[in-house]
Amino acid sequence: MNDLVRQHTALSESDLEWLHLLVSEWQLLSDLSFADLVLWVPTLDGTRYVSVAQMRPNTGPTSYQDDMVGHLVPRGRRPLLDAALDEGRIVREGDPEWREEVPVRVESIPVRREGRVLGVIARNTNLLTVRTPSRLELTYLQSASDLAQMIAAGAFPFPGQQVDMDASPRAGDGLIRLDADGVVQYASPNALSAYHRLGLAADLVGQHLGQITAELAPSRGPVDEALVKLASGYAPREAEVEGNGGVIQLRAIPLKPKGTRIGSLVLLRDVTELRRRERELITKDATIREIHHRVKNNLQTVAALLRLQARRMDSDRGREALNEAVRRVGSIAIVHETLSQNLDERVEFDEIADRVISMVAEISPGKVTCRRNGRFGILDAEVATPLSMVLTEILQNALEHAFGPAEHGTVEVSAVRGDTRADDARLLITVQDDGRGLPEGFDPQRAGNLGLQIVRTLVEGELGGTFDMQPAPRRGTRVVLDVPVRAQK
Repeated sequence: MNDLVRQHTALSESDLEWLHLLVSEWQLLSDLSFADLVLWVPTLDGTRYVSVAQMRPNTGPTSYQDDMVGHLVPRGRRPLLDAALDEGRIVREGDPEWREEVPVRVESIPVRREGRVLGVIARNTNLLTVRTPSRLELTYLQSASDLAQMIAAGAFPFPGQQVDMDASPRAGDGLIRLDADGVVQYASPNALSAYHRLGLAADLVGQHLGQITAELAPSRGPVDEALVKLASGYAPREAEVEGNGGVIQLRAIPLKPKGTRIGSLVLLRDVTELRRRERELITKDATIREIHHRVKNNLQTVAALLRLQARRMDSDRGREALNEAVRRVGSIAIVHETLSQNLDERVEFDEIADRVISMVAEISPGKVTCRRNGRFGILDAEVATPLSMVLTEILQNALEHAFGPAEHGTVEVSAVRGDTRADDARLLITVQDDGRGLPEGFDPQRAGNLGLQIVRTLVEGELGGTFDMQPAPRRGTRVVLDVPVRAQK
């Protein structure tokens, strides 16, 4: 709609926002009218109309099989559009039109904002299935007529009341028509069922909806007063009411077709099961986070015990082996700590990588500089946990074997993330040092070092990637990991 309005019309950005607000609301008008709606706006030179939006009803057959958005028609071809635009009134005169052997009643509703007519809504009703209307259909049609008059007067939609139509109740979910005093004139079967879910034993018709709703809700005090006003339809508001184990969502729409409130519509939806599932998901998420938190605490306890044991070791070799185990356990604990703070099983691995680098760098404080380039991005937990261990082992190996006791150097970790939207997305990780390099005849695929065995097992077995160690171009050693990551769609 933005492109069509800016290309063909003289409407301002504020006028365009008003049309967006209207389009966000007009599903209600379409459903209440049992009719298709097409929004026509006059072009810049005033010689034609351009259709910028279209809506089909959920409550009846459509009048348009084709998409009308983008169509241009000259003035004079559709007299009802001309009359509504020029005279600023709803136009219903004329015989039904025949479209593909289907009779269609056409009406034109001017769209007014701040005294100016911005465009015209063509309301097209398929008359092929016309029959004697029920009480529900008569209420729908009367409410649609009131809304149409409010649109023509510039009183609907309500400024500052942007509605999420995916979340708000619709006419078919449940509808209640109130008079000016807030007394129920009509309640659809779905609306009555929703109130029965709240604990209402009687009929709704003739009852003051605000008072009945406040009695069914368990709260007391100022909330009651606000709920009474909302359910009485005095202002356009939305709220949820919970009682007797049920939850209903209410939306009040004051009806002011001639500037004075004659009543209101209350749309409502039974969201009891939806809210129950949401609470279950929240409980599940909280439980998962708590599990990760406890696993992290347990791993930290294990690391503390290993560290304590290392201090009591007389053998330097045994002490170093226990310290390596402490770092391995610590890398896993870092992942679980991050997962305990998230709502899903995915983590921002850059933070984990930085913490692993800082932890391993304590092996040779002040002598070797470790730094990271590039971004790992967001990874699944099933990738992040083994990858953190792999990174720990590679860095630990570099700091222990690449530099002598008095040598200084640099270890750089680089990450390049492929297109995360692709099915074959990959993460390329390079760990390069400027140390003494690999021994003569060294084969990384056959080396018996425990750390390298862990790396090979995790990279090839769990991550499904590849691992290689090779001499760096100038000096030192380069370790290259190529790991598949799940596409983010």
